[in-house]
Amino acid sequence: MTSWLFTASFARIDRIGWARGKKVNDKRKLMKRINQYTQIILPVLVAALTLTACAGIDNLTPAGNKIEQENEMESLGLTPEFDYEVPVSIPDIMVDQVGYAQNSSKIAIFRGEKLPDTYDLVDADTEEVVYSGSIEAKGYNEVTQENISYGDFTDFKVPGTYYLQADIIGQSYLFRIEENPYADIFAAIQKQYYFNRCCFTLSTSLAEAAAHNACHTKTAQLKEDTAVQIDVPGGWHIDGNGNRDVAKGCQAVNSLLLAYELYGSVFTDDIGIPESGNGIPDIIDEVKYEIDWLLKLQDATSGAVYSAVSVIEDNESYSLYIEPVTVDATIQFAATLAKFSYLYQNYDRDFATQCLRASDKAYRYVEQYLDTVSKEAYFHATAELYRASGNYSYRNAIHQYLNEEAVLDIENEFFFWGCVTYLSTKQKVDLNLSETVILNLLRNVEKISLDSKNSKYLTEGNREQNNNHELLQKMGRLTVVDHIITNHEYMTVLENHLHYFLGRNAESISYIDGAGSRNYKSVDEKSGIMKQVDLNAQFVLFMSAIQENLTIEK
Repeated sequence: MTSWLFTASFARIDRIGWARGKKVNDKRKLMKRINQYTQIILPVLVAALTLTACAGIDNLTPAGNKIEQENEMESLGLTPEFDYEVPVSIPDIMVDQVGYAQNSSKIAIFRGEKLPDTYDLVDADTEEVVYSGSIEAKGYNEVTQENISYGDFTDFKVPGTYYLQADIIGQSYLFRIEENPYADIFAAIQKQYYFNRCCFTLSTSLAEAAAHNACHTKTAQLKEDTAVQIDVPGGWHIDGNGNRDVAKGCQAVNSLLLAYELYGSVFTDDIGIPESGNGIPDIIDEVKYEIDWLLKLQDATSGAVYSAVSVIEDNESYSLYIEPVTVDATIQFAATLAKFSYLYQNYDRDFATQCLRASDKAYRYVEQYLDTVSKEAYFHATAELYRASGNYSYRNAIHQYLNEEAVLDIENEFFFWGCVTYLSTKQKVDLNLSETVILNLLRNVEKISLDSKNSKYLTEGNREQNNNHELLQKMGRLTVVDHIITNHEYMTVLENHLHYFLGRNAESISYIDGAGSRNYKSVDEKSGIMKQVDLNAQFVLFMSAIQENLTIEK
């Protein structure tokens, strides 16, 4: 039976002060502090004046006619200290600092125990109030330990640049309202992989300020046997040191290919990479750059895959080392190469066939070490190879796994990818097993949706705001199910998570490079999404669903 489940259709950057309400509070705090200082300093001043009076009034001279005293008063040893850090003030009105789509939900989050009843929406260019709304209390948020309220201005749809203001708590950051405020971000997160290319010259015309000559072009040596050298150019950097990693690269490719498979219409051939205009979507060209590198990491004889290429700095030079073969890298390689071969056959059948053979060879290597491999990762590779080849040995292995596993952990990323591929294959599938899988997936995303709606920030962000990876994985699952059943409620959850990543969170931080008034770079350089290839790919996946939704609305 052929699966049918996936055939369904689918200004100012600088922070503005929020002073009106806060100035009042700040002034009161300042006056209170001055009064406290006066109680301490005044007795000292009185004592000092008493000492000065002993010299007589005649000794006081106007400024500019200073008379040097032979017996200057000695210091009391009190040296004022001004070396302190002014704390960063975060607004108490949280918004998506990029903006809101005209026809989508527009909610701002207010925090504070005592809030006014209303807020104003202000045109940033004219400083005129263009809309007023009510502030609706939502109760105490246990996660961030603060009182939360909402301001809903969904029915305001006039394009422009705005901010919100309210008595007592002041103003929000700037944001835009327009048809599609995220188009530039969607292009940027795709192009990030171009900037991450290793051993590749980035031209000024395409990379602008990020342009540079080809990096890490030396021949690499095996870490286990430095006498053996292998040329392994290409691939994506996974960090600032220029390291490249098979597992992380495969995980990024999996998400990018899934996004393309589900929402292919939103991916164009003009984002500004060297391959733009060649008739192939740029996201696929970018993935192929990583695939070419992955193929170089496979041992031609055994099929095993080396796990990474690391950079070791040595004064002003460096050395490249090929990290040892691992079963984990090899099985992930098998899954990713099979998935790529299936989707790339429409562009280059010969290269797709080469990738499929490499995938099968890696899979056969791993079969010798099944007691050490992740069952979920093995299932994922098996599902990808079955769809790409139609070989019944893969089908039998899939059914054996699904029948034997007592608990199907849809939250495991490898199992999730394998399920999506099995459900979308044109090969024969077991209808009962398919139903079991889809019900598990639906139950999981229903819980994600419910938990998100019940949370005060409309996401499950934790108190430290360091679980972005987990949130992106959940949005990946929600994206797939939304593609299957096209649920408006799920799209709202996806949009709320986008608002969270772009500043509508407790820290008012935008986690996307170049976006928002308060960017993650000024707070925690490691917390950004775009510089992490696997997280960025998951962001591409759920953003592709939002982009298609905005296109349909248009």
